[in-house]
Amino acid sequence: MNFDRRNVLMVGATVFLAGCQIIPSGGSRTPAPPPPPTTAPVPSPTPSALPQDEERHRVALLVPMSGANGEVGQSIANATTMALLDANADNLRITTYDTATGAASAAATAIADGNALILGPLLAENVSAVQAVARPADVPLISFSNDTSVAGADAFVMGHIPEQSIDRTVRYAGEQGSRNFAAIVPDGEYGRRAEAALTSSISNFGGRLVGVERYTRGNSSITSAAERLRARGGYDTVLIADGTRLSAQAAQVFRQGGTQILGTELWSGEADVFRSPALRGAWFSAVSDARFKRFSETYEERFGSKPYRIATLGYDAVLLALNVAQEWRVGRDFPVGALRSEDGFLGLDGPFRFQRNGVVYRAMEVREVRADDVTIVDAAPARF
Repeated sequence: MNFDRRNVLMVGATVFLAGCQIIPSGGSRTPAPPPPPTTAPVPSPTPSALPQDEERHRVALLVPMSGANGEVGQSIANATTMALLDANADNLRITTYDTATGAASAAATAIADGNALILGPLLAENVSAVQAVARPADVPLISFSNDTSVAGADAFVMGHIPEQSIDRTVRYAGEQGSRNFAAIVPDGEYGRRAEAALTSSISNFGGRLVGVERYTRGNSSITSAAERLRARGGYDTVLIADGTRLSAQAAQVFRQGGTQILGTELWSGEADVFRSPALRGAWFSAVSDARFKRFSETYEERFGSKPYRIATLGYDAVLLALNVAQEWRVGRDFPVGALRSEDGFLGLDGPFRFQRNGVVYRAMEVREVRADDVTIVDAAPARF
C-alpha cells in the first residue's frame, strides 16, 4: 500500500526504558558529556500554567530531564526542538516535563496545563502512572518505550521493537535456506522476548528450533552457553541476542562450523560490529540509517554533542503531531484515529505505522557484517 502524501513526515533538507538500549550515535555505550550552551531553543519544564493558546495545539513531552537518564531525555527534547525549527511550525506548543521527579506528577501538571497529547514517557514502567492521569482527561500518549505490553487504545508504543528486528532477520535467513535454528539468549526479559520472537518467526515458514542456551550477562557465561550449544549440534543457524561485544565472544565458538550467525537490533550503530572476524557474514536487521547521518550532523552543529540514537523518536513524534494537526482543531481532543492510518508515515527511521493494538510497526532492512563495513543485503520495503 502506497504512502499518502499527507502522511509523509520529512521536512525540507533535514533528514529520529525498560527494554530500550540507549546508544549515542557514535556507537559508544558511554554517555556523551553534557552539551555546551546551544544556539537553538531547548524545551524546558514549565513551572506554572501556560498562557492561553487560541491558535496553537498544546503537546507535552514527558521525559527524564535529570537523574540517571537525564542526558537521554535532553537528547530527545533537543530533537523535538529541531523538528519544530525544521518544520517552521507555529501551530504547536511543545512543553517538556521532567519524569525523573515523578511520572504521575509530571503528567498531572501537563494535563492541568491543557496539553491534549503526551509524547512519552521514555520508560515503560512509567506508562501506567501517566496513563492513570491522562486517561480520565481523554489525553492519549505516544511512548518512546519498546515494551509492547504497555500499548493500548490510548497508549501507543513508538520505540524500536526487538521482536520485529528478529522476525525480519529470521524470515530473510529462511529465504536463504536456513531451516534448523538455535539461540543463545540472556536471562531476563530481553532474552525471553528474543526467544519467543524466534520461535514465532520460524514457525511461519516451517523451520525448526533445535535448542536454546541461556546465560547471565556480565561474565563469561555466554561463551559457556555457546560451547554447550556447539556440543548439541543439529542446527544451521544461531541467533545471538546481545550486543556486539558479547555476541562476538559467542560467535567465536562457531567459526569453524559454517554456522550462520544472526544478531538483533542491538548491533545497530555499534562502531565495532565489523571489527570482530567472528561476526563476519552475520545478518541482523534494523531501521534504516540513511537519514540519521544528516540528522546527527545537524544536531551536533546546533547542540555541540552527538545525539543518542533514540532521539530520532522525539523528532518523528513531533512531525507526526504536526501532520495530524492539519485536521485537528485547536481546543479539541487529539484525533487518535489518525494515528492508525493504513498508509503509515515516513520518518527519519523510515516507514512506520501504528497497528490496531497501539504498537508501531517499522520497515527494517537486513544488514550483513563484512570485513570493513556493514552492507545492506535486503533493503527496507518502501511500502507496507
